[in-house]
Amino acid sequence: MEKKQNQQDIRMAVLIDADNISHHYIKGMMEEIARYGNPTIKRIYGDWTKPNLSGWKNHLLDYAISPIQQFSYTTGKNATDSAMTIDAMDILFSETVDAFCLVSSDSDFTKLATRLRESGKTVYGIGEEKTPNPFIAACDRFIYLEILDEDEDESDNELADPESSTGKDKVKRSSASTKTGVAKTAKKKRALQNLNRKTISFITQTIKDVEDENGWAYLGEVGNLLVKKQPSFDPRNFGFNKLTNMLESIDQVELDIRDATIGAPNSKHVYVRVKSLNKPKTTHF
Repeated sequence: MEKKQNQQDIRMAVLIDADNISHHYIKGMMEEIARYGNPTIKRIYGDWTKPNLSGWKNHLLDYAISPIQQFSYTTGKNATDSAMTIDAMDILFSETVDAFCLVSSDSDFTKLATRLRESGKTVYGIGEEKTPNPFIAACDRFIYLEILDEDEDESDNELADPESSTGKDKVKRSSASTKTGVAKTAKKKRALQNLNRKTISFITQTIKDVEDENGWAYLGEVGNLLVKKQPSFDPRNFGFNKLTNMLESIDQVELDIRDATIGAPNSKHVYVRVKSLNKPKTTHF
């Protein structure tokens, strides 16, 4: 019988394409990965002799990520692809992990993601919104980097030592810091995608796919099916923190918060259904 694992029990290999991903996302990225499992293997691939990767070097020790040197054999070709693929297959056959996280926006990893899933491994993808759809579809779940919190080190480093500044400079610096914070907050809340008719139709149809005889569907099942149908689906892409908040903004959908079983008095279950004039309103006791 298959044993259901807790998130802390899920061993994950995190493989990062440094040539393709900016170091600015490292903090939010690692926090996001921790939501899905325990990253027991963390490797990052790139040509570390190149100056454009210098920003990564400051973060490798902080997050215990092992750098893998890969020289560029030809100009204009990403040499990290083959190194990541070979390591991923070695890890796969060693059977030391339950899941993989491939951090890249490169469609060349589509076949690798497909192969890992064929072997029964869960594959998470993390990349920019520009990531080609074939790679996204090859993953069990895909998270856009733009919805993650960026590293604040750069904005902090731009501020000079306050002890060596005049009072006027301190006022300017405080104002600049406040503006930076406001700008970052606005960026976190911005939506990458519009909640249009097509998306609403996608959500309502998914609700109907798992609804009971009264039209109600358990929110957890709806969320899981949405991601299975579309791996990149995430309420944060549309400017919402949670799926519940997103559904509350849709007029065609209604929510019902119910008490859990007798053994869990403080626990609540959320159910959702598509509004219809033909469906009688039911009362839950």
